[in-house]
Amino acid sequence: MPVLPGAEPYRHEGGEVGVLLCHGFTGSPQSLRPWAEYLAERGLTVSLPLLPGHGTRWEDMQLTGWQDWYAEVDRELRALTERCAQVFVFGLSMGGALSLRLAARHGDEVAGLVLVNPANKVHGLSAYALPVARHLVRTTKGIASDIAKPGNVEIGYDRVPLHAAHSLRQFFRVVDGELPQVTQPLLVLHSPQDHVVPPADSARILSRVSSTDVTELLLEQSYHVATLDHDADRIFAESYAFIGRLAPSVGKEGTAAGG
Repeated sequence: MPVLPGAEPYRHEGGEVGVLLCHGFTGSPQSLRPWAEYLAERGLTVSLPLLPGHGTRWEDMQLTGWQDWYAEVDRELRALTERCAQVFVFGLSMGGALSLRLAARHGDEVAGLVLVNPANKVHGLSAYALPVARHLVRTTKGIASDIAKPGNVEIGYDRVPLHAAHSLRQFFRVVDGELPQVTQPLLVLHSPQDHVVPPADSARILSRVSSTDVTELLLEQSYHVATLDHDADRIFAESYAFIGRLAPSVGKEGTAAGG
């Protein structure tokens, strides 16, 4: 199936500091593209992959599970660590959970994490019905485009495939158990008004990780897809400053060309 226009993966060859960006469940790289381009313009090496089953049609996602999505970002991280001195991992929503698992499993190969409205659990009574419901009903209504800013739209599916949602629920349980293994510097930005992922998810993550260098910021003007919302510029600037604090070569004259 052809990739939806705008949902293509994005890569940029920059300097010795790399960033891997992980998009969310049923979404696409389009939700993080402005963030990726912001970082690329400042000389960083950037990878923003398209997760399997995403960016085409929901029927394709029905055939994938969390192991497929995680394998994709794991491959991208390994490729970045081969050519970069330091690698940071950024994630939105489920991409935040993917980022946390990469940090738990790869240790020092991940220099730091920036999470925007990270997801930790499938909420509501429907979550408990998923194991059975997915065999009876194929989809439920979509979750894309929870954005406060008028005119901004997220490229994502208008239906959620329940087989994939069941796999997502299993993945969150796996990641929750691994959170104590996360020790890297952590910047969490979350929206008090989020209609997809409640603030409780960020609170749970912050309470379970072992990181000691932790910053939490509220995105008062944005909904779930904050990277396309009113607070986008703030997210970009804060994340770049976070990298600059931990990778002193960033922002210095001459690093944009890799030297």
